[in-house]
Amino acid sequence: MNWIDNFVRPKIRSILNPKRDTPENLWVKDPESGEMVFYRDLEANQWVVPNSGYHMKIKPADRLATFLDDGKYDLVPVPSVPVDPLKFRDQKRYTDRLRESRAKTGYDDSVIVATGKLYERAVTVGIQDFDFMGGSLGMAAGQGIITGLETALRLKTPFVLFVASGGARMQEGVLSLMQMPRTTVAVLRLREAGLPFFVVLTNPTTGGVTASYAMIGDVHLAEPGALIGFAGQRVIEQTIREKLPKGFQRSEYLYSHGMVDMVVHRHNLRSTIGSLAAILTKAPPNEAITASATRAITAQASMRDAAVAAEGDDDIDPPAAAAHAE
Repeated sequence: MNWIDNFVRPKIRSILNPKRDTPENLWVKDPESGEMVFYRDLEANQWVVPNSGYHMKIKPADRLATFLDDGKYDLVPVPSVPVDPLKFRDQKRYTDRLRESRAKTGYDDSVIVATGKLYERAVTVGIQDFDFMGGSLGMAAGQGIITGLETALRLKTPFVLFVASGGARMQEGVLSLMQMPRTTVAVLRLREAGLPFFVVLTNPTTGGVTASYAMIGDVHLAEPGALIGFAGQRVIEQTIREKLPKGFQRSEYLYSHGMVDMVVHRHNLRSTIGSLAAILTKAPPNEAITASATRAITAQASMRDAAVAAEGDDDIDPPAAAAHAE
């Protein structure tokens, strides 16, 4: 009887009512408002939630496709480094963690370097992938940053770095910390050559990264609402035994205190950096940059006006309860 109940009946049900192959993660929850957003809408909007403007994490391939001309770029190979020099093991072997992250992201480590064009001008771009062990800074990541800086120096292009990191990689100990002075020296070499270094701080940027290359750029830009700092807020509060102000360590707070030069919406990063690169390299004017910036500002104002009008319109039905997470 158990065989009939446990095997035959479920088999018959599966034949009569086959399960539909429904893709997972069709809806993504907005961490700020709790709203459920269709992932295709997020992808089309560069992973910025349309209503709240919350900037979600974006994959390196998507970042490069929307930042560079026509989405075309060439990946720069990063020299290999010793793997697991300390034979580190916590709950898992370090080699196992690396293998899992490589399978998950498709990259060898947390830093990807590419070359392409930004408004028809050559540029070198580096991206830290937070999905790879939290974008942590290890020997391979440090070598990736140095490779990006050396590539920009060799090709005589500006270097743009999109930073997202949880800090130094503990599995490599002091070897991880040594990447801080190594990358700093590489930045100084780029500066001596008179080439601009743009840092885009994204959510989150913390730890040893903020104590080295992430804070010694020529221009520091930040995406809205990004968490930027060295130590965590809770650690600071426990140390100084005081309550920190609201919005502490967010990009807007750092901008108001002079630690960040600009807070730029993701849609405007391309035109903003293109304009700054042209100014710092004394390149001839490019009308495409001005036109792109104007369209971005107009579109952003239109969305803001529409949101304000919707808030004051009592005739509009409230969103369905199913579309929000309680």
